[in-house]
Order: sequence, then C-alpha cells, then structure tokens
Amino acid sequence: MFKEYLKIDKIEGPLIFLKGIKEAKYGEIIEIKLENEQRVGKVITIDENMVVAQVFEGTSGLSTVNASVRFTGESMTLNLSKNILGRMFNGLGNPIDGGGPIYSSKSYNINSRPINPVSRKYPRDYIETGISSIDVLSTLIRGQKLPIFSGNGLPHKELAAQIVSQAKIASALEEKFAVCFVAIGVTRDEGAYFVERFEESGTLDNVVMFMNYADDPVTERLSIPKCALTAAEYLAFEEDMHILVVMTDMTNYCEALREIASAKEEVPSRKGYPGYLYSDLAFIYERAGMLKDKKGSITFIPILTMPNDDITHPIPDLTGYITEGQIVLSRDLANKDINPPINVMPSLSRLMKDGIGEGYTREDHPDLANQLFSSFSKVLDVRSLAQIIGESDLSDLDKLYIEYGKMFENTFLNQGFSDRRTIVQSLDLGWKTLSILPLEALDRLDDETISKYHRR
Repeated sequence: MFKEYLKIDKIEGPLIFLKGIKEAKYGEIIEIKLENEQRVGKVITIDENMVVAQVFEGTSGLSTVNASVRFTGESMTLNLSKNILGRMFNGLGNPIDGGGPIYSSKSYNINSRPINPVSRKYPRDYIETGISSIDVLSTLIRGQKLPIFSGNGLPHKELAAQIVSQAKIASALEEKFAVCFVAIGVTRDEGAYFVERFEESGTLDNVVMFMNYADDPVTERLSIPKCALTAAEYLAFEEDMHILVVMTDMTNYCEALREIASAKEEVPSRKGYPGYLYSDLAFIYERAGMLKDKKGSITFIPILTMPNDDITHPIPDLTGYITEGQIVLSRDLANKDINPPINVMPSLSRLMKDGIGEGYTREDHPDLANQLFSSFSKVLDVRSLAQIIGESDLSDLDKLYIEYGKMFENTFLNQGFSDRRTIVQSLDLGWKTLSILPLEALDRLDDETISKYHRR
C-alpha cells in the first residue's frame, strides 16, 4: 500500500523537496495531486533526510500546502510497437499528434543502460546521407556516434532536416531503415519546419518524432533523449531495424541539466555545469551502437551549438571525448552562402576507414578522400601566402591551387539543402574537382587509380 504525503517542505524552481520519506527509490515516478489537476514527477535525489523530485509539468501554481504527493513505486515507462513510426511524441513520450495512444502488451523502462562494450559489434557498413562533404570525407558508419558542432545562427536546423530526409542504406536493407528525430528546446516555428520538410520529402511515415518546445517545462528536456533512445532500442533490437537517431540541440539539454543542478544547490564545475556532465552525456551517447546477437543498429547524430563558437566549451569538448569524430560547421562558409557550410579540415569520422572502399562504397574512395584533404590543406597555405605577397606573385602551381580551392568550396561542398547526391556522384565530383591540378600534384593517388578514374 502506497502512502500519500500531504505536505511539501520546499519548492525550488521545477523541484520539490520532501522530508521523512523512507520508501522512495531513485528514478521513481510520483503523482502530485492538486484540487483540479494531477502532475507527474520523478525522484532525482535521495539522502537521509530529504527526497528531491522534479515535476515534469513545472511547479507553477504549486505551494507547500495545496498538493498531495503519492509515490508509485515504478519507473518511467513507454508503450512501444512498430506503430510509433510516423507519430509525434512529447518529452514524456505522450502522443501530441492527435493520433491517440500507443497500445502494446509491453512497456519499456526509459532508463536503459549503455551498451556493454563486450556485447558490441564493430561498425562496418556506411549510411549514405546524400551530402558530398559527409559521404566522401567524413563517412557516417552504421552504429557510429558522429556529432555535428554548430554555432548560433548557423543552418544546423536545415542540415538536420536534410539528413533525415535523404539518409538511406544499402537497397537490400532499405525497408528495414527508419529515423528517430529528436528536437530539444526548439521554437514552435522550427518544429513546424521539420514536420513540413519531412512531409515534402515523403519520409514522414518512416520517422518517429520526439518534440520538446522552448515553452515546455525545462524538466522534459532531461527525459526526452531517454524516451527517444528507448524507442530506437525497441525498433533496432526487437524489430531488427537500422535506426538513425538525429538529436538537436544537445546544448539545450545541457543547459537544462545545469539549471536543475543549480536548483539542487550542487557544487558547479566548468562554466557552471555539474561535475557529472561527462558521465551524463556518456550515458546517452553510449546507448547507440550494434550488438553481436542482434541484426539491428542504432546510429547517432547529436547536434549541438557551441557557445561563442568555442570548440573547447565543456559541451563540445566532452562530446568529442565520447563520440567517434565530429562534423564542424563554418561561419565563414555560411557567410559565403556555401551550404551546408561544413568545415572539412577539423571534421573527421574515426570509423570511416573501416566502412569505405571496395565492397562498401568504391575502391578509390579512401585514397580520393586523402587527396582531397591534402590538396585543400595546401589551398589554405597558399591563401595565407597570397595575403602576404599578393595573388599575382604566386607561382603557376599555387594559382592552380587557388582555383582548386574555389571549385572545391563552390561545387563540391556547396550543394544546398535539397540536392541529394549518391555516393558515386559525390566521388565522381571529387575527381572532377581534382582535375584542375596537374598529375604530379596528386601524390596520394597511385597510377592505376588515376588512370581508371581521373578525367582531364
């Protein structure tokens, strides 16, 4: 028999504090009853004298004497089935698209554990995003965690919608591929934009959406990644599907974590974030991957905005430690109207080498990617030299590198947010870009590969 407590000792922001609770469990769901409504909360701290719970709907209108609190003894769960595809849910996993509840004989605890490293299967096959700069130079591998580092005002929203609309895997497995899209702290206009883009591309029926709006309670932002990843785990490991999780914006999640930690009066760490930010992010990111005894997979693309474009900020810094590479957006390229404005030099995919080449993409892919990187790095050196001595005094080869740099940015990188290129089209475009340079400058390619694919 569950007890009902008639007095709250303290209310601080979205948190309530109760004394004298002996049977509470960490992560337990509580029911808060007011005169005309009922709210839901979750226990987040337990010590000898005090239990702290966060209220998902917020504490507005709540006082220490006008509500009763009941401990349910259960953790937060979701009812899941394949019918979640094409549906939209809020941060608590409740449908918000008017389509009614999800009926299922099974419910799943959202606090699943990260994948045990011993149980992991090494990622191999690639996912084609339709974006040349990603597919050729920072290839996304199935089961990988590959974040996108953006900045305020950069078009990461458009890039997220483009990836969701265009991503595909090998045709033999296409019917087993789906996307889990998660929006954290977005405006209503941004939410409507995503829905409209997915409808236009015809992918909406193959996407399960979790939406948390900027005017929703801040505590929902802490539960929405767990709800979404629980849904992804169900589809991947019980329905044998290959799931791509695109989550934007992780910075809003971390800001909510800092706000809750401040309300709990915890000792802050770097930039005011709690000391457990690393382990909290790892708990989310490490739920992606592949299992040795399962056919499905979870590939994870978290998107975050770097405050002041600072890549050493705690959020991108810790994310980089946990994940297997990063894709970095450039403000300079965005100002040149090059979209998507991906800065290829700091971008990398650490698992790329094991999922490209013969049998995966095309035999020339690894060497071509190395040559494109190497040649563009020389472009940056030549541009720096031109600022000192003037472009007219450059050598003939340096002038060719300048032309190569312009074509690389304006043709290879720049494709807009609605143009989809296959991996073969992107590789061929890479060779076309290199055709500006003389053969002796292609020092990362062997003669056999050059004779087969190079076009003058």
